[in-house]
Amino acid sequence: MPQTVLITGASTGIGYETAKLFQQQGWQVIATMRSPEKVPELAALPNVLCLPLDVTDPAAIQTTVQTVLQQVSAIDVLVNNAGYGLIGAFEACTPAEVQRQFATNVFGLMDMTRSLLPQFRAQRSGVIMNVSSIGGRMAFPLYSLYNSTKWAVEGFSEALQYELEAFNIRVKLIEPGPIKTDFYGRSATFASQPGLTAYDTFTAQVKAALDSAADAGSPPSVTAQVIYRAATDGSKRLRYPAGGNASAILLLRQFLGDRPLRALTRKLMIRK
Repeated sequence: MPQTVLITGASTGIGYETAKLFQQQGWQVIATMRSPEKVPELAALPNVLCLPLDVTDPAAIQTTVQTVLQQVSAIDVLVNNAGYGLIGAFEACTPAEVQRQFATNVFGLMDMTRSLLPQFRAQRSGVIMNVSSIGGRMAFPLYSLYNSTKWAVEGFSEALQYELEAFNIRVKLIEPGPIKTDFYGRSATFASQPGLTAYDTFTAQVKAALDSAADAGSPPSVTAQVIYRAATDGSKRLRYPAGGNASAILLLRQFLGDRPLRALTRKLMIRK
């Protein structure tokens, strides 16, 4: 029997490439997304089941997981990939935008994890793959809310591994650097507030740097390969940098103090 992976946010980018890679490796793939009808080519692949799912809807999560478990004997790997970036000055972000950012990137990930823990415990195996970011271990201008969600994912995952170790359930963090995906385009939300112009110059400077980073980023298939390797390596390793020079960037974060790192970030992203 092939093993089964359930992936959230599989319509584009990292999730889409991850679904294809697992399928190519002989896995049964459950690819979830808001609008499966937009990726008929994925659904047409053998052993791929595309299902609609909004991870901000806890009831939909329960229904989807129950549907999947009626069709497969077990789920072996969960890839929590669904997410997006809310970019902009914090003052320009509305409370509703803040809530949606956390509902998708943090609470949806937690609800997906909770929904599969009973099965993982019963079978005494399972891998939970949480797609974080280098932005889960360091912060960037205009990313105060996105960084907050990814820092939350990092802390949640690091603590959760201790709770689940006795059940042979492994927790993994995937930490991509800049990746050429819709993250900087269609999947991003840029906060703005009518009449608030104080941040316009700053925002334009940073956005130019973000566009350059996106252009120089790695293809999402690189991160998909890291996800597959992490899911199948059998280790208890927690963190996996993935593409976009993530390893080098995180190494800088580790060895530079706060002041040098802040100066370097300002130089690269604000260019003043």
